Amino acid sequence: MFNRWKQSAKHWVTGKMNLPEDVLLDVPRLTMIGQLHLHVENHRGVLHFSKELVRLKLSYGELFIKGEGFVIKTILPDELLLEGTIEEVRYLNGRETGGAHE
Repeated sequence: MFNRWKQSAKHWVTGKMNLPEDVLLDVPRLTMIGQLHLHVENHRGVLHFSKELVRLKLSYGELFIKGEGFVIKTILPDELLLEGTIEEVRYLNGRETGGAHE
């Protein structure tokens, strides 16, 4: 109950103060440049990395990135810059990630 109220309050504050939602709501911000670069902010860690698949932990779920030739160019505690040929970006919420691991 408290968490739902807290989330509603955050939505209200971001709306009234004209702030980007990712600032208060702890959601990821993805910036993609063509198929070659993906900048992810507000992630919670790398769960899997290979040349073809990257899985990132988010506050609420996971981010799956599929493609070829992946290289992590920059990694910070809550930011990541990925380079390679990006073919698919998929978000799974917390309920879906329980059995969706590949």
